Order: sequence, then structure tokens, then C-alpha cells
Amino acid sequence: MKESKLFTPYQLGPITLRNRFIRSAAFENMARANKPTQELQDYHVSVARGGVGMTTVAYAAVDLSGVSFDGQLYVRPEIIPDMQKMTSAIHAEGAKASIQLGHCGNMTHFYTCHCMPVSASTGFNLYSPTLHRRLKVSEIQKLVRKFGEAVDWARECGFDCVEIHAGHAYLISQFLAKRTNRRHDQYGGSLENRMRFMNEVLDAVMEHAKDDMAVVVKTNMWDDCWRGISIEEGITVAKEIAKHKVHGIILSGGTVSASPMTILSGAMPYKTLAHYMPMKSFWWLKAALNIPGVAPIMMPTSPFKELYFMEKAKIFQKEITDVPLIYVGGVQSGDNCTQIMEEGFELFQLAHVLIKDPDFVNHVHENPHYHAGCGRSNYCVGRMYTLDMKCHECVERDGEVIPERIKKEIATLESKAEQSVAAQKSR
Repeated sequence: MKESKLFTPYQLGPITLRNRFIRSAAFENMARANKPTQELQDYHVSVARGGVGMTTVAYAAVDLSGVSFDGQLYVRPEIIPDMQKMTSAIHAEGAKASIQLGHCGNMTHFYTCHCMPVSASTGFNLYSPTLHRRLKVSEIQKLVRKFGEAVDWARECGFDCVEIHAGHAYLISQFLAKRTNRRHDQYGGSLENRMRFMNEVLDAVMEHAKDDMAVVVKTNMWDDCWRGISIEEGITVAKEIAKHKVHGIILSGGTVSASPMTILSGAMPYKTLAHYMPMKSFWWLKAALNIPGVAPIMMPTSPFKELYFMEKAKIFQKEITDVPLIYVGGVQSGDNCTQIMEEGFELFQLAHVLIKDPDFVNHVHENPHYHAGCGRSNYCVGRMYTLDMKCHECVERDGEVIPERIKKEIATLESKAEQSVAAQKSR
């Protein structure tokens, strides 16, 4: 019997993946005091053991000023030994190890990043909420160097690949969008100027990557918000990224502040979010979520759809042919994976299904039609900001008690997601 293309090797720049499955850089919140933990290592090892070709450690800041959470890593020498243990353990399971490098920009607080938050322009971030200041040109150049040096750090840690986060309204994305970039110097104004920081970062990254580190970039196809990047601009940005001869471009969309459900698809679990959200960091949002009728205005939901980014990703596929495009978004089953291959995408990333079922890839290998049974209540996201990103089924299996009102919300949202998918398939 011929092996499915899903399980054939793929050459990603200088490294070879054993198959086409990549664990997406979904934020785990499993670090403590910005240091790796056994929990973080165990999770990525379980995913590697579960069959992925590569697993991605999420959202490591290249500088302390770019840290959003205590449970997030940031690049520094003192954690290299623990990171080496993690990558060695991942490699022992036959998978490659990648780490996402980025900077949160204005998506933080003084007591987290130990300075006034920075961005492309001065302003007030309602999501945090916090005042933030405009980066000086000298500071921009320093951060460019930090991105390059972070690649050397990743290599020393034992990583095979780095993923540069240029989407979701973090710092690089904040320079790209008019909504957050009101500069009048060489880094603002025209799209060409707004791409300058990204281009300088990628120049530095590729220089440090040399010929032994794979480099992929996560970019937004569109921001789905006022004065955000449009599809047309997103194509221009992706083409610019391709000019750097990176080894892959991950096609995402949406922003963590203005359009979070574009990134996730489906319902935002408002009660879950309010229950777990820390009062210190998000007191205003926690209060607002408990006011009837306010939450849907602040965070509109959308009906869940399997492979929800596919239609837009195919637009980019027609425009960009010189760099592999990596699909992400709404993978629930082996059939979804097969469809991605049939649409011409050689690689794809998974998040939700591997939170619920780290053995998903092995299950698909045994049964091509395997469905993970992820209900898409986004409970895992709702608890992510305080505890860790974990599926409610795993939480209960581990003996943690979930309040009854949260259980009811999960059941309601999963029922709606199931009905949405069924209705779409019947059309």
C-alpha cells in the first residue's frame, strides 16, 4: 500500500521533516518567571512522540521589552541549558524543534516588560490597557540586531528552525498597519516604509541563519479590522517576505486585540475568559465581560468552519509561487489534512487538535479519516492567560474541577460549533 503524502519527508530549507505536520506556535503559557518548565518540555515531547514532523515552541520574545506574560519565554543566555534539554528530548522522539521569535510591542504592561511599552507610534492600547511610546530609530536598529542574535541563541539551544512572528498585531505587524503606525519618518507612511522594519529584521535573521537553520515567517493575509492590512496589502507583504528567500510563509489572519476570533474562528467563551482572566492584568476587561450584552460587542464571534483560512490562502497561493506556503487554521481531521495536500499546500500547522490530542498524527496514520473530536469551544484559549493552554477534557481527566457555569458554556458552544459544521457540509 502506497504511503499517504502526508507521511512523506519534506525538505524545509536545510532540514528534513519526517512528514508534513507541524505543531503551530500556539501560546502554551507553560513557562514560569519567563523560564522553561518541565511542563513545557513534557508537552512538546508528547506532541513529538505523537508523530509531528516539527513542533514549535511559542512566542519567545527577543528582548525583555517584548514580553507579555510571566508564562512566556524571552531570549537570554541563562535558560540555554534548559532549552537544550527540551530540544534534545524532542529530537529523541524523531521530530524537529522550532521556536517562534517575536516582540509584543504595545501588547504588554510596565510590570511585565519593566519599561514603558513600545510600538511603532505613541498611543494607548485599550486591550492591555496601557500607554505606549514610539520607538526611536536607534531602538529600532537595536531590536533588529536582537532578532538576528536570537537566531544564534536558538541554534545554541538546539533548535532546527526559527519562526518569525510578523502577524496578529504584535510589533512587526504594528509597523505594517496604518492603525498602529502613524510615523512620518522612513518607517512610516507608505507601505514600502511600513515594511522597512520587517525587512531589516528578516535581513538580520537570514544573515544569522546561515545555511543550517530553517526560517519560516508567520504573516497576516489580512488584519480584519479598521485601518488594518487588507488582502491586497497582505499579498504585497508576503511577496516582500519571499524576497528574503525564507524557507516558508505561514498564512494567518486577524489581530489579538481587534479581531481575535478571526485568528481562532468560532465562539469566544466569555464566561470562561472572565473566570480565568487575572484581575491585575485585565481588570477592566474582566469587569466588562460580566456585563450582559457587552462581551459580544467587544469580541464578536463567528460560526466555526473547518479549514477556515483556506479560501484566502488559495488567493495567496496563486500570487506567491517561489516560497512554500504553510497552511494553518481549522484542521480537525485526517480528511482535512488530505484536503490541504490536494489543494497544493506541502506543509500545514496544527494547534487545537494537538492541545486536545497530542497523538493526533499517529491516529491519522492509523486511520486516514480520524477526527480529533475537538468541540471548538475555545476553552483552552479562555484559560490560557492565567494558567496554561489545556483542553477542558484534559483538565477534567487530570482531576481539576471546572465550575458548572463554565461546563454549561462549553456544552452550549460545542453544540453550536457542531451545528455550524454540519450546516456547511450539507450545502
